[in-house]
Formats: sequence, structure tokens, C-alpha cells
Amino acid sequence: MREIISSGNELVALAAIDAGCNFFGGYPITPSSEIAHELSVLLPKNGGKFIQMEDEIAGISVALGAAMSGAKAMTASSGPGISLKAEQIGLGFIAEIPLVIVNVMRGGPSTGLPTRVSQGDILQAKNPSHGDINSIVIAPASLEECYTETIRAFNLAERFMTPVFLLLDETIGHMHAKAILPELSELEIYNRKQFEGKASEYKPYKAASDEPATLNKFFKGYRYHITGLHHGETGFPTEDGKIVEYNINRLFNKINAHTDKIDSFEEYRLDDAEICIIAYGSVARAAKEAVEILRKEGLKVGLFKPITLFPVAKEKLKNISTKFEKILICELNLGQYTGEIQKATLKESFKTLHKANGRPISPQEIIAKIREF
Repeated sequence: MREIISSGNELVALAAIDAGCNFFGGYPITPSSEIAHELSVLLPKNGGKFIQMEDEIAGISVALGAAMSGAKAMTASSGPGISLKAEQIGLGFIAEIPLVIVNVMRGGPSTGLPTRVSQGDILQAKNPSHGDINSIVIAPASLEECYTETIRAFNLAERFMTPVFLLLDETIGHMHAKAILPELSELEIYNRKQFEGKASEYKPYKAASDEPATLNKFFKGYRYHITGLHHGETGFPTEDGKIVEYNINRLFNKINAHTDKIDSFEEYRLDDAEICIIAYGSVARAAKEAVEILRKEGLKVGLFKPITLFPVAKEKLKNISTKFEKILICELNLGQYTGEIQKATLKESFKTLHKANGRPISPQEIIAKIREF
């Protein structure tokens, strides 16, 4: 194991390098700028390319272009920047271009609270552009997870040929402490599949109903078309209803059929618990401390922490809602993920602790809510 003193944002940058990232395109914005700053140093040292563009739209555009050329690419921003990137994010989804998109969340809407913490971009990450989109969204809750979940984000992007969202919140991004990381030799790195047959037989978007496209690297002798329009097997636009229906369903099924490889969560002291807290990101850290304090007082409390927010771990949440009569959902917004839990469990009677004023949720606030049961 490796020990390193660093921040969450800096560990995202380090993990990107270790995952094989060799291109970053973006534009600075609080509180994500340290990711770009760190990669501007690390990428040139490791044979990669870093470019700061004139704005957020250009930043994601060059990242998509690099990914089309075979690079493992990343861009990073915060809520307002993600809003600006929305149209190109949609291109990434329909054209099946692998890309890691980091959003270090701050208070919104609009420019909101640039230096304050929030988890207000959960539903934005679920549906980051217009149309039907099935998004993979990961939310680290520790320095170690900033590293390991960045690795996983690149692996998922390459495996499922899709943009993947890595959602930090300001507290996690700017947290600075010792982290214990796996050795490089312990990492599992996935690289996208490549077609190796005759160029004349190559059809990048010919795929089984639960599998992604196979996009070979540009400039390697395989010709195909990239478009934001609905397209057929060679990538050229089509309005054929059957083809469009097959492909839009495939974009969903390639993720939904493999949730066992995507969903991730942590169960903390739930085995003998009588009360369950559900929290993610930095709020889960406060929840863990609340669990320990309440345990010392004799209350059997545990924590369920989603790490993959989307696709939602529906069966696991159903089991949690069946096992526990007393559940408290905590998040730094007005209930964005609470609504997803309600839909997954078909229950609405949860106690909640929501906060959207840019201030963190403290263990004491969670403890006070638990005592209301």
C-alpha cells in the first residue's frame, strides 16, 4: 500500500494518470480547478497532453475529439460549467465516446455559492443533456475513494463506451489528509475493445442489444462516421424507426444488463442495526461519526452509503427499506436522491435531513434527527 498526503482533487488527478489518462481538456472553475492544475504538471511528465481552452464548451469538445482518437480523456468542472457542456455531453452519449467528467459540486443554481459545499447536481448528472440518457454516476466519500473511484470511472467509460460522471462535493475535493492507496501493481485497468478484422467489414455500431459500440482509434485505417444524429451500423445518420428504437434501447441495456459490474455501495455497522442512515459523499463521513457516537450511547445505528448513485441499486435499497422501519436520508440538497430512493423502494415515509445553504451537515445534526425517532 502507498501512503500519500494530498487533497481529493489532487488524488483524482493522480488516479487519472495511473488509469492511463493521457489527455485533459477543460477550463478552470471553483472548486474543481486543482484537478486541471495538477494534470497540467502530471500529463506532460507522463507522455500526455493538457490543454486549457477558452471556455467550458471548448474544453469538453477537445476531450471528446481526443477520446475519438483513442486517448483516455478527462474533463473537470463544477455545476455551471457542466451546464455549459450539456450539448457536447449529449454527443458523447449518442456517439458512445468514453470520457470521464468530474463535477466538484458547489451551491447552485446558476453561479450560486462558488466556494461552498453542495450535492445539488445529482439529477443533473442523471440527465445531463436533453433526450433519453442512461448515465453512470459515481460519488466518492473519502480521499481513498477519490483515487479508487477515478480508476473505476475510467474503466467503466472504456468498458461501456460512454461518458461517466465522477461527483465530488467541495468538501471531498478540498479535503487534505493522509490517504492509503493501492500499489500500482494491484490496479485493474480496462482498455476499450478494438475491431481487428478487415477494414471493409468494420461496422462500429453493430452491437448486441446489451453491448456498446466498438470504436477503433482514428488514423489506424478504419473508416467510420461520427454524428450526433441517430445512426446505423456504420455511423451514418438514419431515421429508420426500427434502427433508432433498437439503438436507443441498446444505449440503456448496455448499462442496465450489467449493473452487477457497476453498482457499488458500503454497508457500515448494519448487521445488528435497528436504525439506518442513508448518505453519500461528504455527508456519509458525518453519518459515520454520528453512528459511532450513537453506538456509544446504546443506539444501534448503521449506515448505507451508495457509491454508484446511478444506476440506482434498486434491489439493495428495497432490501434496506424492508429490513429497517427507521430510515434517515441525509443529503446536501432538497431531496434529489431521496426521490430516487422513494421510486426504487415504492415508499415515501422516510425521515430526511436536507440542507442547501452551502454549509455541511454535521454529526450533531444527524444525531438530533435520529433522536426524533
